[in-house]
Amino acid sequence: MSWIQKLYETYKLCSKGPGPDVPNPISHTTQLAQIEIVIDGEGNFRRAIVLENKEKRKTLIPCTEESGGRTGKTPPSHPLCDKLQYIARDFTEYGGKVTVGFQGNPSEPHEQFMALLGKWKDSEFSHHMVAAIWAYLKKGAVIKDLVSEGVLPVIQNSHNGKARVMESFKGDKKDAPPIFHALSPGQIPMDSFVRFQVEGDNHVEVATWDSESLKDSWILFYGSLVDTRGFCIATGEQMVLLAENHPAKIRHDGDKAKLISSNDEQGYTFRGRFLTAEQAAGVSLEVTQKAHSALQWLIRRQAFRNGDQVFLTWAVAGKDIPDPCANSWDFVCNGILMGSAANSQVGDLGQSFAVRFKKKLAGYKANITDTEDIVVIGLDSAGKGRMAITFYRELKGSEFIERIERWHSDFAWFQNYGKDKKKKPILFQGAPAPRDIAWCAYGKKIEGKGGIRLLSATVERLLPSIIDGRPIPRDLLEQCVRRTSNRAGLEPWEFRKRLGIACSLYKGFYNERRHTMALDEERSSRDYLYGRLLAVAEKIESMALYFAKEKRETTAARMMQRFADRPFSTWRTIETGLTPYKSRIHSKASGLLRGYVELLDNICSRFLANEFTDDSRLSGEFLLAYHCQRKWLNENKLEDGQWIPKTADDEFEDYETDEE
Repeated sequence: MSWIQKLYETYKLCSKGPGPDVPNPISHTTQLAQIEIVIDGEGNFRRAIVLENKEKRKTLIPCTEESGGRTGKTPPSHPLCDKLQYIARDFTEYGGKVTVGFQGNPSEPHEQFMALLGKWKDSEFSHHMVAAIWAYLKKGAVIKDLVSEGVLPVIQNSHNGKARVMESFKGDKKDAPPIFHALSPGQIPMDSFVRFQVEGDNHVEVATWDSESLKDSWILFYGSLVDTRGFCIATGEQMVLLAENHPAKIRHDGDKAKLISSNDEQGYTFRGRFLTAEQAAGVSLEVTQKAHSALQWLIRRQAFRNGDQVFLTWAVAGKDIPDPCANSWDFVCNGILMGSAANSQVGDLGQSFAVRFKKKLAGYKANITDTEDIVVIGLDSAGKGRMAITFYRELKGSEFIERIERWHSDFAWFQNYGKDKKKKPILFQGAPAPRDIAWCAYGKKIEGKGGIRLLSATVERLLPSIIDGRPIPRDLLEQCVRRTSNRAGLEPWEFRKRLGIACSLYKGFYNERRHTMALDEERSSRDYLYGRLLAVAEKIESMALYFAKEKRETTAARMMQRFADRPFSTWRTIETGLTPYKSRIHSKASGLLRGYVELLDNICSRFLANEFTDDSRLSGEFLLAYHCQRKWLNENKLEDGQWIPKTADDEFEDYETDEE
């Protein structure tokens, strides 16, 4: 149960922080309200409005253990604000239908609500807002007031002539009454949730959800009602108030799944090992409420989400820390652009990324001490009722920063996240995000509802590589290399993005080989040299097409998959096909052709004996060489028989930003 201890500590350190964005107080939850009723201090109705703005509908309300995660046929009421079936005595008079478990006694929800509210009003912890709301609801005219204000639209019953609240609107959606715009899909007006404001001459606070004194009043009153005592396994204390129900709504307001649940007394949730549920999950009311409140707050602020899957990283002290699921661009915020000659460098271009990255990392190191507690947790659920912790790590600040730095440095490569030519593409040197790696490996399979599980599983497999420093799954690397090599049907931006991701994974997986992001002209491995040959062949044909003002895919691009599988036999086909393109370049710029031919000869001369004729499949290393050689050709020019870097005055032909 260390996760709940860490969350409990986080709550204690962060709940009193500056600003309104702090964890919810204990015995409170949030709801999306659709209607707001304003009364005076004596309980007299003043006005009511529909809350159409979704951002303003989220409301903090008091709750009990049972109502905080209520489900079932007879859901218990909240103590102060609730749905119309609980607060309105005249609910059924206007056609309202109670929850199925209350149909035998339709007045039960309202009676249950008023009984709890009355106890609070009559207790030593009472509050003037509670007394005013109780006095108003006692009159039993909530629906009548809302109808007269036009908040709830009504129609006349053709059988008895009585008015009933409209359930649906058949006309044009834009002409529908405001309440229909505020409701969630599947809801009807009588499902609306109501919150209150209490206006009075002597009181500054009017909104129940903002009143600190009201929050304290409920916490003290509710604490006096709970009497289940025992041993708390989270704090190690005996004779504390134990929680009988644990909070839901962990990932969002509609989330019913729970991390701690022991309500199945007929099944085998705990029977066979424990006699009672308290023995299986004895956690104090204060600890579970504060821990879950901290978890909800952290997820809302900084979690990585994918459907029902959540990955959350936080410092127990509430300090700002890097997100392990972010790419290097998001980490650095304004990464290193590579779209002009001014940004081009001779040598290992990874140094420029490292400088920028280390400056950002230094800021985190200055803020996070070596002994700072950092927690990484993964949550997921297969159904609606139970949630599981799929990943959990506790690290010290120094360990966490070191592993984040290693991931972004070892897997650093040129990345191109540009898609739309009208928008400036995101070009940076760094590591891709787990979501982008999954896209590179599986493409459109991860999109839509059907791809959520595949994306979730991929992210879950990658997280140990980031947090624990383990090698990335080899099958994922091979899948990215295969899909990148198969360019058929890929748009230029898709290929460029896949190429950067695949190279990044290969470089990081084989980090001991010390691949650089600059062209390594001394490396003589077979796969590396073949990758260079492919890039030069593609450049020769693309230059010939440029002279002829033709726009089409090159032979090297079309045959890339075949080249990766059978390089020697495919190279003969590609090289033979270059003859007419060489002739075209010779007629336009004979010196340039000599430079290309010399480059090809130089690469071929570096092959070791018998390796050139080896027709076995290439590894992902050929993509690294292809990417580096391709970039080198675009950033250098031939002058007086020598290749020299282009300057800012030259026409900078950058394949990263041009549509092919």
